[in-house]
Amino acid sequence: MERVVDPIAPVAQASNGKGQLVAFAVMVAVLVVAPAFVYPVFLMKALCFALFACAFNLLVGYGGLLSFGHALFFGWAGYVAAHMAKVGTIKLPYPVGWRMWEWLTLPLPPLTPELAILFGTAAAAVLGLVAGWLAIRRQGIYFAMITLALAQMMYFFALQASFTGGEDGIQGVPRGKLFGVIDLRNEAAMYVTVVVVFLAGFLLIYRIIHSPFGEVLKAIRENEPRAISLGYKTERYKLLAFVLSATIAGLAGATKAIVFQLASLTDVHWSMSGEVVLMTLVGGLGTIFGPVLGAAIIVGMENYLAGFGEWVTVLQGAIFVVCVLLFRRGIVGEVAHLLRIKL
Repeated sequence: MERVVDPIAPVAQASNGKGQLVAFAVMVAVLVVAPAFVYPVFLMKALCFALFACAFNLLVGYGGLLSFGHALFFGWAGYVAAHMAKVGTIKLPYPVGWRMWEWLTLPLPPLTPELAILFGTAAAAVLGLVAGWLAIRRQGIYFAMITLALAQMMYFFALQASFTGGEDGIQGVPRGKLFGVIDLRNEAAMYVTVVVVFLAGFLLIYRIIHSPFGEVLKAIRENEPRAISLGYKTERYKLLAFVLSATIAGLAGATKAIVFQLASLTDVHWSMSGEVVLMTLVGGLGTIFGPVLGAAIIVGMENYLAGFGEWVTVLQGAIFVVCVLLFRRGIVGEVAHLLRIKL
């Protein structure tokens, strides 16, 4: 029997690809000209959170796994990167008997910013592997609660640990010289570095989503029992998606620590996990560009509405309610639906 090919499908795919290419070009153009009109430090903060939101969207928007503890990877990557850039020395505990521990000291010098960021990203990947291995055994609200519990456990550890600085955090983190050449104390050099990190993370997520792995991940999101019946080891796919999301979130957190020369408890608090959920939903869950716009909106509100004090959170809540009622797919999701393209 001859197979009938839908003549509209290739045209739709070409339209979607062209729409995403145009949107990416517009985003890059905005990043190039924005420093002439907006304070670069604000832009760098927005880009770090945009990458964080994109990493979270990879997990919940394409994997269907809602995490309430993603601040664990974002914040702890920042702590590790800040410590490695400022101090360098690593102390690791190891057992020497029943309930007896000793410390193995690795006397490393303070690292260059690229190595500090890599250390922070690697730490987030390890934490993601452990947390994911524990969490993916459950589904739905139980999965979300396990991630929240693990994040809170690590939050209290950060509060008590000596190298994190407790409530003071790690302050005065040197930006250093990138690859020993580019002085990141220069705002322009720091901004270009953050843009490159963001675009690299964004393109990596785009490639993951449009790979065979990404297609299987979407199938698991839509109907996991059917994916299992087709022979896919869904737990392995979900664990890999969790680790990838945690790793990219860690890249964002480590970069932010270098940019602001600070790692604090704010980035590991449960409210940070809620904030990234808000960014993703406002921009558009399950869209490529939605988390970027959502992060820009939320960070912009926090910056320009700071004069309202505690009322900022009330205004954020009101805007979130309006977006949920008027833009069920998020802002970018609604625009993509009206234009009949994928963004």
